[in-house]
Amino acid sequence: MFLDKLVIALLAPLGSALALGGAALLLAVLGRRGLAWLAGLAAFAWLLTWSLPPASFALRGMLEEAYPYIAPLDAPRAPVAVVLGGGIDPPGRLHGPANLNAQADRVLYAAELYHAGRVGRLLLSGGANPVISARSEAAVTRELLLALGVPAEAILVEEESRNTRENAAFSARLLRARGIERILLVTSALHMRRAVARFEAQGLEVIPAATDHEARDRFTAVDWLPDAEALDGAGRAFKEIVGYRVGR
Repeated sequence: MFLDKLVIALLAPLGSALALGGAALLLAVLGRRGLAWLAGLAAFAWLLTWSLPPASFALRGMLEEAYPYIAPLDAPRAPVAVVLGGGIDPPGRLHGPANLNAQADRVLYAAELYHAGRVGRLLLSGGANPVISARSEAAVTRELLLALGVPAEAILVEEESRNTRENAAFSARLLRARGIERILLVTSALHMRRAVARFEAQGLEVIPAATDHEARDRFTAVDWLPDAEALDGAGRAFKEIVGYRVGR
């Protein structure tokens, strides 16, 4: 798992730019000034490119376009919707309630699917990082869904998984025990391709139910200035591309 994360970090725009910058410094120390300039310019250009919203959104759009939003009442029916963790940050040891993050739309969407009668149950998949919190993502998400009117008997919880591959393996184990082979899969559109591949590898019939769409194709003049959020978005897209390839 650590090696996978290291590879993803090094191939992401920020990590690769830092690596090129480090190489430039090393080449300069070794007296290879020409190569040092090339490496430094490459690092700057690479970081600048993915800091621009048009480039960042274009990359995210490539991953999201195959998974458009489906209104809850128009979604296909399935016995269970599997809701992947990532929408809620469990409370840390020094903090109070959990925090809804930018991917929290999936929790509301899952509740809407249930109330629309498209699924009979919700399976919440997401473990805990004990360094940050003793509570799992699935447990915290369950509390929010209860507040959104989903009854406790309609919620299943999987609290062991730490990545998408484990989400799929551990969820499939619970589903097979109940004779369920067809699911709606609820996660962000950016993450959907990788998630579908992992769940289909478990022998499940997977119907994508994507939310948290990010990409856009209209920009103002300000959008051509470097932006930290654009760099973050591009980094998450690279994570999905590399994670899909390495089977994470």
